[in-house]
Amino acid sequence: MKKILNLLFQNQGLKQTVLKNTFWLFMGQVMGRVLRGVLVIYSARVLGAASWGVFSYAIGLVAFLTIFTDLGINALITKNTAGLKTEGAEKVRQEIVSTSFFIKIVLILLGLVVLFVFAPAISKIREAIPLFPIVAFILIFDNLREFGFSITRAMERMEVEAFFFILTNLAIVIAGFAFLIFNPTPIFLAYGYVTGTAIGMLSTFYFLRKYFRHIFKYFREDLVKPILASAWPFAMIGIMGSLMINTDIILLGWFRTAEELGFYSAAQKPVQILYVLPALLATSIFPVLARLAGKDDEKAAQIISRTISSLLWLAAPIVFVGVLFGKEIIQLAYGSSYLPSVLSWQILITTILAIFPGTIIGNAIFAYNGQKLFIKSATIGAMSNIVLDLIFIPIWGAPGSAAATVIAQFATNIFLWNKLKKINPNIKLMLRFW
Repeated sequence: MKKILNLLFQNQGLKQTVLKNTFWLFMGQVMGRVLRGVLVIYSARVLGAASWGVFSYAIGLVAFLTIFTDLGINALITKNTAGLKTEGAEKVRQEIVSTSFFIKIVLILLGLVVLFVFAPAISKIREAIPLFPIVAFILIFDNLREFGFSITRAMERMEVEAFFFILTNLAIVIAGFAFLIFNPTPIFLAYGYVTGTAIGMLSTFYFLRKYFRHIFKYFREDLVKPILASAWPFAMIGIMGSLMINTDIILLGWFRTAEELGFYSAAQKPVQILYVLPALLATSIFPVLARLAGKDDEKAAQIISRTISSLLWLAAPIVFVGVLFGKEIIQLAYGSSYLPSVLSWQILITTILAIFPGTIIGNAIFAYNGQKLFIKSATIGAMSNIVLDLIFIPIWGAPGSAAATVIAQFATNIFLWNKLKKINPNIKLMLRFW
């Protein structure tokens, strides 16, 4: 039993650490998102497509603004504090965390200003406006919880992140069901989300209380500029990624009805849950790749090649089943009233073939300090998605938006794959599992 506990909770070498972190991220993300998925399905059924579209629009807008309230700070904390083991390392970590927290608070306040001032003015789905003051708290709580997770990732304590991620989503589900039973409206569903995210944030902060007890004690004004300068590549990537994911929702809300937006969101949410699989693997592998990149390229190439190939083998049957049984999947999940979602689902599910390997490719380029290259590709992908959305949505609606996403995702990841092979020629596509 002690050996098992050590394997699950202690870092004991390269391979074991990767496997341990992957296991806990898998458990946390999958269980957390499955829990959230149950609430999504129930909410969509109870609210109906139009009201579900209103809620999805409000949440999508918050998700978009969340990126601007981070600006790469979380990723920078993980990158710059991971592996600090020298004398005085803890003080350095505290200073980075404290200064970054100050920046984070300022960014959140700016995000709230945008949400309250600009969002109501540009929103064409007027029914969503009363939700903005409520979902503002989701922006705050989710941002701060993710800030806490950046610290646990730097410590390579993914089991901690897994626990609190599951706790957060369990709280959201319980509160969401309770509020919907009381009053099945988008506003009360938003109350449920706020309650759950608050519990998740407070619990995470309590666990990391040694960092937050005297959070401003270690604040260093001279670190603000270097942190922002170092974080901007991560920020640009995050912004472009958010544009890729959330532009569909925002532009559908601009050009089409809340009901059509609801149908699209119903198709999009399960697909995005699947995106978790490569993301959690990439998160656990990244610290290892960061240590190997430029020092042991052959070993790094082996890890990258095997991971990409394995993910493609996993993605192929998922896409096949998703396309072939799309109607049955949508009907089983949401009921016959959501059958207009089928075509969007069948198109969006094909993004798995790009996202699964692309997530690892992107992390590998990060490990090789190819942030500028990634920014270029992410910008091209995001802008392409927006342009295609502007062309396709007025003509084909939700399926057109899905098609725009597919084209942009594949183009971006093919570009990155070719660039990565130039950075490390040892990387190759292997037609076998890990």
